[in-house]
Amino acid sequence: MPPSDNILLDLPGFKIVDVIGNNKITLRVDFEGEIKCPYCLSSRLRVKDSFIRRVRHVLYGQRPSWLELKAHKYCCRGCGKYFNSKFPGIKPRMRATEPCRFEVTKLHHNGWTQRSLSQHIGLGSATVERWYQDRFVVKNKELQNAHCPRVIGIDEHFFTRKQGYATTVADLTRHKVFDVVLGRSEPSLRPFCRKLIGKDKVRVVVMDLSETYRSISKKHFSNALIVADRFHVIRLVNQQFIKTWGELDEVGRRHRGLLSLMRRHPDRMREDQRANLNKYLNEIPGLKTIYMFWQDLNRLLRMKRLNQSQCRKIIPEYLWMIEELKKIGFKHLQTLGHTLESWREEIARMFRFSKTNGITEGLHNKMEMISRRAYGFRNFENYRLRVRVLCS
Repeated sequence: MPPSDNILLDLPGFKIVDVIGNNKITLRVDFEGEIKCPYCLSSRLRVKDSFIRRVRHVLYGQRPSWLELKAHKYCCRGCGKYFNSKFPGIKPRMRATEPCRFEVTKLHHNGWTQRSLSQHIGLGSATVERWYQDRFVVKNKELQNAHCPRVIGIDEHFFTRKQGYATTVADLTRHKVFDVVLGRSEPSLRPFCRKLIGKDKVRVVVMDLSETYRSISKKHFSNALIVADRFHVIRLVNQQFIKTWGELDEVGRRHRGLLSLMRRHPDRMREDQRANLNKYLNEIPGLKTIYMFWQDLNRLLRMKRLNQSQCRKIIPEYLWMIEELKKIGFKHLQTLGHTLESWREEIARMFRFSKTNGITEGLHNKMEMISRRAYGFRNFENYRLRVRVLCS
């Protein structure tokens, strides 16, 4: 059974009358659908004029094609207004069908350069770019008025030297980008947070140890629990302990082999590596005690998905470690103790919660590839448009 004209054309209501040409195919078609007045939906029409409309269509066997169809200018007998024929899949004043525009943008997105498409199809490079941008505008309209996800992650990433940083709001449940906002301060994020729909239904906000993001979350997501990101907490702990190690032994701190051993998890060391590390720790007075305390704190912070009774057992140990850090005689560890005390509730929630901002960091890698593919962005709205469509 031969395919129908609707399947071949990908346009409903059209019938192929004739096919002309070899390299460039011209399809003469007739529209068999019903024409109604767009103002009063009346079918009582009078033909005032007729003209041939020629529009670009999709590729057939890598050969460009055109549609020729007869259009009319009508006068509605009901309301007396004039209008031209409107066909499904062909927008007014457009010189290409919607399937053709979609095919060109898809080829361009999949790797065809503007120059290749221009030479193969006979379009201008500016037309390819305009169609590609229009496709993102259409897709972005589908994402407008979306409700806030229940679990979100907030993090910053670098945009340009001139415009600075941008803030990413990610849906951690679906692993998607919810939106991107220019800036990372409270005044720059205030208009975005005010117009959010369904922000009272947000239950969890995951973030790094940023006072700005915490104040914004408490103000605009009043029903949400703030959870500290495990990666950033452990990274802060490691940084402060390594700085303290530098105070005890500046020469050993600069040794790359010792630095690798100090950072490595004890369970992932070989016997010879463990022996070398113990020998070095015994040579520096007080360093072994600090190292053991460091590893115990990291072990505690790596715990996750604990139930309520398990959290009650480890919370006293966590609070005791904070007090010990505040009492110690090293300034970097004292600073760490005050920071952990300030974020003790958010870090305590981290023990029961498994989601992290690693999802947001992975989306940042994808967003960086989008920027590289476009050779950078100067206009933030164009950047936001592509990120929302390609990462949502």
